Amino acid sequence: MIRHALRGPSLAVVACALSLAACATTDGPGAPSADGSSSGGADTARTLSAGLDYAANPDPYPSTYQPLPRDNVAIVGGTVLTGTDQKIENGVVLMSDGKVQAVGPASTPVPAGYSVVDARGRFVTPGIIDVHSHLGVYPSPGVQGMSDGNEATNPNTAQVWAEHSLWPQDPGFNTARAGGVTTLQILPGSANLFGGRGVTVRNIPSITMQGMKFPGAPYGVKMACGENPSRVYGSRNQSPATGMGNVAGYRAAFIAAQDYRDKWDKWRKTGEGSPPTRNLQNETLAGVLDGSILVQNHCYRADEMAVMMDIAEEFDFRITAFHHAIEAYKLAPQLAQAGICADMWTGWWGFKMEALDAVEENAALVDAPAGSCAVIHSDDAQLTQRLNQEAAAALAAGRRAGMAISEERAISWITSNAARSIGIADETGSLEPGKRGDLVIWSANPFSVYARADQVYIDGALTFDRTDPRYQPQSDFELGQPGYGLRAATIAAGAR
Repeated sequence: MIRHALRGPSLAVVACALSLAACATTDGPGAPSADGSSSGGADTARTLSAGLDYAANPDPYPSTYQPLPRDNVAIVGGTVLTGTDQKIENGVVLMSDGKVQAVGPASTPVPAGYSVVDARGRFVTPGIIDVHSHLGVYPSPGVQGMSDGNEATNPNTAQVWAEHSLWPQDPGFNTARAGGVTTLQILPGSANLFGGRGVTVRNIPSITMQGMKFPGAPYGVKMACGENPSRVYGSRNQSPATGMGNVAGYRAAFIAAQDYRDKWDKWRKTGEGSPPTRNLQNETLAGVLDGSILVQNHCYRADEMAVMMDIAEEFDFRITAFHHAIEAYKLAPQLAQAGICADMWTGWWGFKMEALDAVEENAALVDAPAGSCAVIHSDDAQLTQRLNQEAAAALAAGRRAGMAISEERAISWITSNAARSIGIADETGSLEPGKRGDLVIWSANPFSVYARADQVYIDGALTFDRTDPRYQPQSDFELGQPGYGLRAATIAAGAR
């Protein structure tokens, strides 16, 4: 979503210089064969300068993430919502070496050497995952010179990567962690048809972007349909200025990406002639075509989502998620059948024409068909601190409409379904043996407005504790702000 002049002013980027990979070899004519003779065609090798062959180093800015110090932990006595439609009263969760080892009833044995955390009277859930965040690229405090989330210079900026704008010192990461958020997808804004790649991060304090980057998480490309790109570029008297201009722009971009991919494939196969010139824009969209880069599609209206699904079929790629998706309830069965997640708010609507036809039951209606993937997201530095409350409002709306939705089901909207939406469900999002130890202990039922995150674990390490200032990191950029220097436990409810 774009609000306040494309999401308003923000702070800066911390630049990090990394070395590209060494020269790669590909098939090409004129190189010696294994027996020392020279031959041509696909049986030969050719060396390209570093950076010219995109396939040689697909991860030029690798994660350097390291988990924080952790112990073996047993959390006992709490009501456990696993994120797998299961609720365990008086449950036990064991975490060892940063992984969930066991989840079960009170009879689950606790091995020797585990630190025992008493969660009686409290609730235990997977860590919250915010699939649509602009923290770090639209950080606070915001100043115009550091507004780094929208490369609003061309309708197609698929070549830019949000991680190269991410500022790790954004105090919003700390406040999100205090709300139970353990993982975030940071996206570029939605001024463009193709806004660029997003990045998935672990919500730990870090000096560098790479220190937060989720190891192995797939990239997603931000696409936007609807009013935003046509308004931004139409106001400049250029295309796209209409919905039909939007669609023509998507199609032209994927035609170019197909041609780019095919030229590289042909050169690799035959080794004839010069290799194609590397094009970062087409490279990202070629990744969409081969399935290695997920499509995260900002789209509000049901009719426009249907058109985007048709475009995906035309060019043989898959849309992973529609974001905001205010009218997703109108085509919930089609989304479920296509395996597309709908990443939604509960109460945000009416701020522009395409956001008018909203219902608070949206998430509940999307969740109803078999195979569905309903997700609650933030798109906001404040809302990310209270995603449990946004999910609670969606749950209440569904129940008012007569849908029998359990809390153990609804918690998936901000945990396991969210992980599915950004391609990391095999690693996190639910409390299951072998998955990352991302976990929140809540003071009360997380679907209560009075619930607060008491302790937050990331990879089994305690990263936030409401009662212990040692686990309440603050940013220098919070100096002088209301509440600075106060322990989290003493701040009035809702202040953090």
